[in-house]
Amino acid sequence: MGDDAYVLTAAEAEPQALAAAARLVRAGLNPGDRVALIAPDSRANAASAARTQAAVAALAWGALRVGIVPVMVNPVLQDRERADFVADSRVALVLADADIVALTDRQAGSGGDSALAVGSGDLGSEISDVPLGRPMHFTSGTTGRSKGVWAGVMSEPEARDYWADEQRQWQLGSDDVLLNHGPLAHSAPLRFSMLALMAGARVVFTGGFDARSTSRAIVEHRPSVAMAVPTHLQRILDQPGGPPPSTYRRLVHAGSACPPDLKRRIHGWAGVENVWEFLGSTEGQFTACRGSEWEDRPGTLGRARPGRSLLIDDGSVAHEGTIWCVGPDFARFEYFDDDTKTQRAWRQTATGPAFTVGDLGRLDRDGYLFLHGRRHDLIITGGMNVYPAEVEAELRRCPGVRDVAVFGQPDPTWGERVCAAVVGEISVDQVLSWARTEVAGYRRPKGVYLVDELPLTSNGKVRRDGLAAWVESHA
Repeated sequence: MGDDAYVLTAAEAEPQALAAAARLVRAGLNPGDRVALIAPDSRANAASAARTQAAVAALAWGALRVGIVPVMVNPVLQDRERADFVADSRVALVLADADIVALTDRQAGSGGDSALAVGSGDLGSEISDVPLGRPMHFTSGTTGRSKGVWAGVMSEPEARDYWADEQRQWQLGSDDVLLNHGPLAHSAPLRFSMLALMAGARVVFTGGFDARSTSRAIVEHRPSVAMAVPTHLQRILDQPGGPPPSTYRRLVHAGSACPPDLKRRIHGWAGVENVWEFLGSTEGQFTACRGSEWEDRPGTLGRARPGRSLLIDDGSVAHEGTIWCVGPDFARFEYFDDDTKTQRAWRQTATGPAFTVGDLGRLDRDGYLFLHGRRHDLIITGGMNVYPAEVEAELRRCPGVRDVAVFGQPDPTWGERVCAAVVGEISVDQVLSWARTEVAGYRRPKGVYLVDELPLTSNGKVRRDGLAAWVESHA
């Protein structure tokens, strides 16, 4: 993939973004309308996938500049799962792979819907020079289907404040080269890619993560900035012969817990002052932490990002509880078509509206945050969020499964592995075989345990606290 990498410069991305925006407008889409992007196809070769990733970034950049919101649908989901996401978000248009590439082509028509097969033209004052918001990505709580995080269409002043806030934190410049590590269906990889293009930088896409090919890209393209998950970095460091020399001036990681020994290896490789970690979510950003701050307070995720303040339930110091963040007005969001979930995520405080994603932690007396647990049921495997309720719904469709509970177990490579306790007249091999064709790979159980019954609370719900230990003693 190093040789197959696709380099997108800001100068090349600009006309591609304009062409895509013009075609969407001329097809009748209006500000606030949504367009689903499903790419790249996981079966594509590395070069094709990298080219498609670049087109996704350019299209998202252009669409948002006319107020059309990209809805990022994970291409590795099964067809039925993707259809559910598309239906839930009520999109005006669905684009995948070749259609996305064609839409950003300045010379050709879209090759698809005839309404899009028109010249790019000149949008003039219709297009802003800044994205008027952020893409819609999907997240979920502990109950039921994922929901889109919806920030709507921002005014130009709000949008400038939003993107300036990101730029102040990560400080990308026109001389930077960003190596994209992650799938653009997730919020941070796409946000960093768009931020780099806005800064006039280059973005290197590899089509997907592989330790050896990513290492080749580091050697060939000498990236100065990257955003990765700890699993990516561990696999680079663990290669036979060791990793290539780091070229990073800013290496950012997030997405899952980083074990202390791995954290120190990352610091030794890239330089402690060059490494940053943040606590964030699809919904919003909480903290940022330079490597030297972590070395002074091992385990911390840093202090609140500028313009934000953190509260732990009642606001007391050294108390463990739910983490709440008071943020700027431009950081407001809602869950698409789910007022109840939105209301649960927000509350009014003395310093302004605050939101939570249900994470638990504490603040020390200097305002440094220590995370004690992610969302109660959330499994984070290789930086990917897996919600047990969604996987359980899939597994209950398997013939012979009467009931199921999904949980995470620690894993030295992935952080956590997805496991399932199954009740029914079925074998482990039958469950695994069925899941291989019906459940997306990152959500697929890696361990299946057959049990006679599941532990229940007094109100009949699965007792999730201590579920992994219970399963080990009962399977």
